[in-house]
Amino acid sequence: MTKRDYYEILGVSKSATQEEIKKAYRKVAIQFHPDKNQGDKAAEEKFKEAAEAYEILSHTEKRTQYDRFGHSRPGAGGFRGQDMNMEDIFSQFGDIFGGGGGSPFDSFFGGGGGGRTRQRKGSNLRIKLKLSLEEIANGIEKKIKVNRLVRAEGVTFKNCQTCGGTGQLRKVVNTMLGQMVSTTTCSACNGAGQLIDKRPAGVDNSGLVSKEDMITVKIPAGVSEGMQLSMSGKGNEAPGGGVPGDLLILIEEVEDKELKRDGNNLVYDLHISFIDAALGTQVDVPSIGGKARIKIEPGTQSGKILRLRGKGLKDINGYSAGDQLIYINVWTPRKLTSEEKAKLESLKSAPNFQPQPDAGEKGFFERMKEYFG
Repeated sequence: MTKRDYYEILGVSKSATQEEIKKAYRKVAIQFHPDKNQGDKAAEEKFKEAAEAYEILSHTEKRTQYDRFGHSRPGAGGFRGQDMNMEDIFSQFGDIFGGGGGSPFDSFFGGGGGGRTRQRKGSNLRIKLKLSLEEIANGIEKKIKVNRLVRAEGVTFKNCQTCGGTGQLRKVVNTMLGQMVSTTTCSACNGAGQLIDKRPAGVDNSGLVSKEDMITVKIPAGVSEGMQLSMSGKGNEAPGGGVPGDLLILIEEVEDKELKRDGNNLVYDLHISFIDAALGTQVDVPSIGGKARIKIEPGTQSGKILRLRGKGLKDINGYSAGDQLIYINVWTPRKLTSEEKAKLESLKSAPNFQPQPDAGEKGFFERMKEYFG
């Protein structure tokens, strides 16, 4: 099933500001909120769809990736919004409605769904991952060690007495328009609804302990320097059984000694003697996965570019691959013996040494090659 455009879902233009996107999401979410459309599966799907769109467009980096790649965004697991459930939505975007994840109609009209206990989300983890050019070209699966916070065993909790276990504090104000209800996060439990009762040594005040985990990361072919991939749920766990944070992986390229990257193309500088340039030859050049043999045509000039089609990097979307470009540099000897200088001086006025690429006689260059070895 083809996904709808995120901007279309929220009814905003691609140039919309973050504030405009937030207001648009609030409007759509209220229209299709489950408390208002109980039992309506179509409304529930539209509510989830709007939350997914907002989750991407409200995040600067994810929005940039979406504008560039559309729904086929690269990364381990793709867009997180694709797996969002109702608990994810209320835990992450409850503040859009002015509360800790409850019904927006509670805070707007002073009644309705009765509120939900806010489900907290664990903090994200960020790591840098260095990749060689070959790893980037082929894609790779790596096992990495990550220190993350996880819920400790042997910890007991008790309901927060300040908020009664809801994680929210509600304040009712009587106005000439009727009762107005505002909902704020409980400062005593920070919205968890629970406080730690007993905890073993080494466990923090949230009931979490640091643990080293081995995580398998799948890197698609064609990633680039500065690109950030996201693994949902692989960050720190949340206190009180909330939603784990994400693991954010920042890509760093290790510079290759021979091949340079230019987008999806690879560039190699090849230096040849002027004798080989004149007579032609075959040369092995470095390439991804091994050596590639290329033919230098007779009379090749410095600055000529040879192209090996499809020998570059795969596009991140997998649609095509770049080329390998070989820049020919004709090398001129810096030091000559007196005998070599005399020989070249004697040939200085020969037609083949003049800037006439099509003139000359191959026999002369054959003799020069024998002389210089």
